[in-house]
This record gives sequence, structure tokens and C-alpha cells, in this order.
Amino acid sequence: MRVLLTGAAGFIGSHVHSGLSAAGHEVVAVDAMLSAAHGPAAAVPHGVRHVDVRNPDTLDVLLRGIDVVCHQAAVVGAGVSAQDAPGYASHNDFGTAVVLAAMDRAGCRKLVLASSMVVYGEGRYYGEQCGAVEVGVRRRADLDAGIFDHRCQETGELLTWGSVGEDAPLRPRSLYAASKLAQENYAAAWATATGACVTALRYHNVYGDGMPRDTPYSGVAAIFRSSLEAGQAPQVYEDGRQTRDFVDVTDVAAANLAAVQQPLPGFVALNISSGRPITIGEVASALAIARGGPDPVVTGRYRAADVRHIVADPDRARRILGFVAQVDPIEGLTRFASAPLRAAAGVGAPTV
Repeated sequence: MRVLLTGAAGFIGSHVHSGLSAAGHEVVAVDAMLSAAHGPAAAVPHGVRHVDVRNPDTLDVLLRGIDVVCHQAAVVGAGVSAQDAPGYASHNDFGTAVVLAAMDRAGCRKLVLASSMVVYGEGRYYGEQCGAVEVGVRRRADLDAGIFDHRCQETGELLTWGSVGEDAPLRPRSLYAASKLAQENYAAAWATATGACVTALRYHNVYGDGMPRDTPYSGVAAIFRSSLEAGQAPQVYEDGRQTRDFVDVTDVAAANLAAVQQPLPGFVALNISSGRPITIGEVASALAIARGGPDPVVTGRYRAADVRHIVADPDRARRILGFVAQVDPIEGLTRFASAPLRAAAGVGAPTV
């Protein structure tokens, strides 16, 4: 097939590019090369065109003869300032809307969309006495007292986390999350209006070769890795027992390949995860052990807006896409401890 791949020079996009090409697909690879993602002087990689997807005239030319669009282009990270909002809205939401309109003009009806687990906000919780509970923001008094797990407001009991399926409520809690949900909403509405196929891949915590070095927008694995490289102990927030799902970027690339080759009717969202939960403390320890220390420090510090637990249910992706992650998180993170990272990374969200 002939695939238009946006964000092809990025951390995940570059792996998707390699995977699609290795499978024999003809890839038209584009990237806006934003300094916030690539650094101010990054060269456009070989085989990638310097294209901003917000330019409809360019997209009209690129989409001729395209069978499927694999849309990875996005500004990433939770955002560190309310001033980041226009950048997220412009590149993620408006950019996606421009892509969808151009696909409609070109008659291209197959889209693979890079989404994220951040659309869920908090995960799923239940108590022995109160059953399933929809939680809100944790109480600052509890956080100050070192009580980091959610409580049931009726019984006061500490709640236990459960895995999150794709039909869970979507409650974004960051600027980035709001923009990813908007992307999904635009794509779902477009699929309904045009009869198109959209597979939204909700990536969980992605790590691996070529991940950007430590910036305010980096994932926690890269931040821990940067601390260890500097001879400093990784600083683990809360009690280190907050739980996530870490998925290797090679598995994410494999999920994209499967989604490109197997279009699903209508709009379908899928968790892309390892299916093997791991705590943030375990992530820090695995990296520290692999690099020979220093040991992580559990600080007890917190960010009030952070989610406590978010762990994926990977069953739907296995059943309908045939995707099962191959990399165990501990083994993958051990390799990541010495993997090559991006030498140049940006220092903030882009301007509009």
C-alpha cells in the first residue's frame, strides 16, 4: 500500500516509518520538524519531506494515490504552562482537522490515528465496600499526609485500581490530553460523515531507542535515564507505587503496521500497551540497576494534578487487531538504560 505518514521524523514516527518500509509499503513520509520536538537546528532526515500538515494545498498534492494515512504528527507532553494551549490546539487539533478535510477531498477513507492513554485521565477504581468508584482530584490534605491512593468519599476506604478498557469514560486532565481527545472526536465525526475507517491507537507509556532526552515534555523513563547519566539518583514522586503500563516503541510500531494492513470499520479505539503493569518505582529501579546506580530516591513530593494509576486492558487490540506486545517492560527498560537517545531536544511547546 501507499501510506502517508505524518510526524515521520519523530521518536515514534521514525520507528513506524522503518516498520512500514520493512513490510514493503511505499511510505510518503513528512514532518514539520518543530524545534520543540527536534531542537532548533535539526536536519530533515533522509527520506522525509519537510511539511506542515496544516497546509491544505501541500496535502492535496501529497494525498494523490494514497491508500491510508498514518497520522503521528502531534505536539506531545503534558504541558507545563497554560501558555502551551494554543500550540497544542493549533498543531494537534487544527492540524488533524486539515488532514481529515484533505483526505475527504482526495477520497482517502482509511486513517490510523496516534492517540494516547491520557484521554482517560484517572484509571478505574473500586473498593470492597463501595464497589466501582469514579474518582476526582485527590485531596491535598491526603497528599500532604502521604496518602496517595484515592479514597471512597462515602466509606473512606482506600481504593484499588483496575485495568481500563476502551469504553471507560474519557476525562482529560492536561492540555495535551484535551488535544488528543479532540483529535479522536474530529476523527470519529469524520468517519461517521464519510463512512471511513479510523483506528485510534491509544499509546500507553512509550519508551525506547531514539527517545528525546530530558526536557519538561519528556516521559519519566527518559527523565530517570538522564539523571542516571549525570550520576544523580532518579527522583521518584509520591511513594513510587503509582502504576502504569510501559510499552516499547518497537511494539508501538508493530501495532501501527497491523492497523495499516487491517482497516477496521468505523471508528475504533484500541489500547496499545504491554499488558504488564509496572510501578514508577520499579521503572526507576530497573534503570538504576542496569546502569549500576545510584539508587532511586522516593521523595514523597507530588503534583496535585497527577493521576495515581492508569493501566490498560489490552484485550480488544489482541482480539480484533491481533496485536500482542512482545517486549517485557523490565527487559525493555533494562535495554533502554543504555539505548541511544536523541542528542537534541526542544525546551518547550511550539508557538502557534
